Amino acid sequence: MREYARQRGLKRLILSVPVLTPRLSSLWLGLVTPLYFRVGRKLIDSIRHPTVVEDHSALAEFPFRPCGFREAIARALSTGEQRLLLDSRSIRVRVPPENAFQPILRIGGATGWYYANWLWKLRGAIDLLAGGVGLRRGRRDPDSLRVGDEVDCWRVEVLEPDRRLRLAAGMKLPGRAWLEFEVAGDSSGSTIRQTASFDPVGLLGRAYWYSVYPLHQIVFDGMLRRIAAAAVAVRTEDTEQ
Repeated sequence: MREYARQRGLKRLILSVPVLTPRLSSLWLGLVTPLYFRVGRKLIDSIRHPTVVEDHSALAEFPFRPCGFREAIARALSTGEQRLLLDSRSIRVRVPPENAFQPILRIGGATGWYYANWLWKLRGAIDLLAGGVGLRRGRRDPDSLRVGDEVDCWRVEVLEPDRRLRLAAGMKLPGRAWLEFEVAGDSSGSTIRQTASFDPVGLLGRAYWYSVYPLHQIVFDGMLRRIAAAAVAVRTEDTEQ
């Protein structure tokens, strides 16, 4: 636990308690961690048993090799997927992927964020007060993106034309955040999936996510609906031309 805290940059005080019961410990673990209750209980129950390996015959049967707990923690943290808090939603539009992706490609800058732009501006102002970049950076180009581009307070991390855009947050946060758009479909229609993900640091990070979660329900839902409407408008313009 101390090594995990060190690698995550957290400060943790460990207090000894006079009584240790697996059941109470599992309840507490289920309350303060994202683990399911039954998983937590099994983990706590397992500390009754010694785990020192004395039979090394498995090394001859399996290709992998054991590593120390410091390296194991570092490997687990490098993936990060198990820690992510997600808000994902999708919508179906009757336009091909290239039309569905165009509004996504123009997001931010002068185009804005399609819904509740005043809330985005307020978030940018708060970020400036906290020493962040806010929304001042805008975009390099209003119609095109490339990996590494700045989009207001985000940075383009992944870009697959007509398929996927992944933005990494550059604002001051108690963790790391991403906003991703994925488009899949054919000439008859497309599905746009929008996913906000957050890798919290400590309890402050988790508290931040749940405090803004109600706003996410409003802002992200509205943004996705407006993107879908913009995609239909793009298709209509192309058809008329």
